[in-house]
Amino acid sequence: MPTLDRDGLTIAYQVHGVSGLTPLLLTHGYSASSAMWGRNIPALTTHRQVVTWDLRGHGHSASPSNPVAYSQSASVSDMAAILDACRMPQAAVGGLSLGGYLSLAFHLAYPERVASLLLFDTGPGYKRDDGRRRWNEWAEATAKSFENSGTAALSDSPEVGSGPHDANGLALAARGILTQTDARVIESLPSVKVPTLVLVGAEDRPFLGPTDYMAAKIPGATKTVIPHSGHAPNIDNPAAFNDAVTAFLRESDQANAR
Repeated sequence: MPTLDRDGLTIAYQVHGVSGLTPLLLTHGYSASSAMWGRNIPALTTHRQVVTWDLRGHGHSASPSNPVAYSQSASVSDMAAILDACRMPQAAVGGLSLGGYLSLAFHLAYPERVASLLLFDTGPGYKRDDGRRRWNEWAEATAKSFENSGTAALSDSPEVGSGPHDANGLALAARGILTQTDARVIESLPSVKVPTLVLVGAEDRPFLGPTDYMAAKIPGATKTVIPHSGHAPNIDNPAAFNDAVTAFLRESDQANAR
C-alpha cells in the first residue's frame, strides 16, 4: 500500500481501477479502515479510479503519540494531499459515519475540489452546544475504553473488524478527530451546490433522522435507504449499495458535463 509523508507521519492510501470518469475518494468510519470497502471496489471501479485511505491512528497509517497530530483539520488536509499525490484536482468525495462528516468538512474547506458528495450513515454535526457536548462526552468515553481495554473495546459493527488497529491511536483519534468544536459543517449544508447522495441503512436507527435532515437541507440531494442493513450498508447489502452509488455517480457525471 503506498504511503504519503505528512510532516514525518505516514498516511496509507491505495488507488484502485483505471482512469476514466471522475475519480472517487472514500473515507472510512471511526475505528475502521480502508479495508471496509473491499466488497464495493470491484463494482465502483468499472469506469473510474477509487481512492481509499486510512485515517491517522487507523489501519496502516501512523499512530503518533502526540495528541496534537490528531484533528479534523489535519484529516481534511490529508485528504487534499492524497488527491494531490494522485494528481486528481477534483473528485467525488464520500465516506461512512465519521468519513461522511469529514467529506462535508472537506467540501467546506475545498469546495472547488468536490465534484459530488456521497454521505453514508452519517450526520452533519450539531447546531447547539448541548448536543455537541453530549457527542464529545461519548467520544471521550470511547477514548477511555480503548485506553483501559485495548482493542477489546472495538464495537461489533461489521466495518470495524477489517484492518489492523492501534488502541492508543484510536483513543487519540477519538479525542482529536471524532470530537466537534463548532457548527460550521451543519450550517454549510444549504450552500452545497454539487450533486449529493445521502444514503443510510434501513435499520441504522440513530442515523435515520440525520439522513432526513441532510436530505432536506442540501439543495437537490438524493436520499436512498438501503434495505436489510444497519450502520454499514456497504457490507450488509453490498449489491444494493453498489447499485445505488454507481447510479448516482453516473447521473452526477452527466450533470457535471452539461
